[in-house]
Amino acid sequence: MKLLKLVPDNTNIGFVKLRHWAFALTALLTLLAVGATIHRGLNLGVDFVGGLMIEAKFQQPAELDRVRTTIDRLGVGDGSLQQFGDPKTVQIRLPLPEEGGAGAANAIVEKARKALSAEFPGVAFSRYDTVSGKVSGELIQNGVLAVMLAVIGIAIFSWFRYEWQFGVSTFVAIMHDVLMTLGFFAITQLEFDLNIVAAVLTIVGYSINDKMVIDDRIRENMRKYRKMDMKALIDLSVNETLPRTVMTSVTIMLALGALLLFGGHVLRGFTAAMMLGIVVGTYSSVYVSSSLLITLGLSPQVGEKKAGKTNIAAQAERMGPRDDGARP
Repeated sequence: MKLLKLVPDNTNIGFVKLRHWAFALTALLTLLAVGATIHRGLNLGVDFVGGLMIEAKFQQPAELDRVRTTIDRLGVGDGSLQQFGDPKTVQIRLPLPEEGGAGAANAIVEKARKALSAEFPGVAFSRYDTVSGKVSGELIQNGVLAVMLAVIGIAIFSWFRYEWQFGVSTFVAIMHDVLMTLGFFAITQLEFDLNIVAAVLTIVGYSINDKMVIDDRIRENMRKYRKMDMKALIDLSVNETLPRTVMTSVTIMLALGALLLFGGHVLRGFTAAMMLGIVVGTYSSVYVSSSLLITLGLSPQVGEKKAGKTNIAAQAERMGPRDDGARP
């Protein structure tokens, strides 16, 4: 039985020669993502903005003007509406009552349920959440802090694990992945809540795993081929790890595809963020992080000096290309 191979053996794709185009595309996409996030903003969920969020499911595509008029008649404050997932589902956001706590919030939900049921027979409330303003502010701070500490910690680890060029390239690539995710949510206006923060942290973890595999192979080849041109060495390293990179990405995408189809609309934002993260993480690992090492001045001589200081595998170094058929 012939094994399935998504990437043929002994691939020799010239990734490095496209690095200038990749850098330009990366810079353009990053600027667009930052611009979209600043201009349009994120559709923050009730976790971050506080208040009362009701998710109503209608029998027919909802008429937002009629729904808004019905909610305004309740006299519970200014509400905002947004269709979510499909035309029959609407998110209704209302301010929390100043007094009464959870009991007053439940009374508003029941009041809204009766008003909408009278106007739209068959409407159902699939869920509702309440978060105070103080808690939402703390969640924003903690969410941003968690992401930034994860990115900085990973960059510092790469710096000490390899050379400083690896730390810088890792930081740039991961920040690119995070900004792409934020830009995606700003453009699509999908709800950005704590589930998406968890997705971003998962994307960071996946990206660093992908990058570490390639970085390990680059450093290993720097010790084996000390006379090889750095561009050829990086192309060789990326091509050697390409089957693993592609297979990992495809299997994860298959699992996420099933989750997107059958996980329901509650997990749709999380799944969309993860799928986007897999794509941009793989792209940044192959085209951005690795090629950026050349721009930062990394050379095989750097790895030779470090290997000499630590006396690691000095007798196992090979001065020329391998004779096992691998192509630089």
